[in-house]
Formats: sequence, structure tokens, C-alpha cells
Amino acid sequence: MYTVYVLRSEKDGNCYIGQTSSLEERLLRHSSGQVTSTRNRRPLKLIYSEVLPSQSEAMKRERYLKQLKGGNEFKKIIGANPHTLW
Repeated sequence: MYTVYVLRSEKDGNCYIGQTSSLEERLLRHSSGQVTSTRNRRPLKLIYSEVLPSQSEAMKRERYLKQLKGGNEFKKIIGANPHTLW
């Protein structure tokens, strides 16, 4: 099982989209500054996650969410109010 997840930076309000086979371990890496792309954007909050059966499906979903990022469709998918998330 793989998880696609969205983190929101409480520092700058931007989102990070990723996928992993171990969400708990990956979140620890983000929180401790071990992930270069989010190191300077901490603290981070998990705002969405979705479990998928395979890595290839998770990668496809991650790419899809990244294409939508910031738009109203993206906000609908992650369950955010389009007027209050950003």
C-alpha cells in the first residue's frame, strides 16, 4: 500500500504533494528537516492523504494532484474550503 499526501506549510501557506510507502516515517523526515524541499517551510501540517494499492497508482495520483495544485478542483479533492485554505 502507498499513500499520496499533501502537507501545508504553516510558515508560507504553500502545499507539498508527495507519495510514500510509510506515511509515518515520511512525516517524521519532513518534521525533522531531512527533506530538502520542505526543510525551510516548516512547520508542516498534513491536510490530506489517500491510500492506493500500488506505487505506480500512487505516482499517477501524485502527478495528477500536482497538475491541479492551487485550483478549485484540487481544493475540492483535499476537502478544503476554496476561500480559506490560502
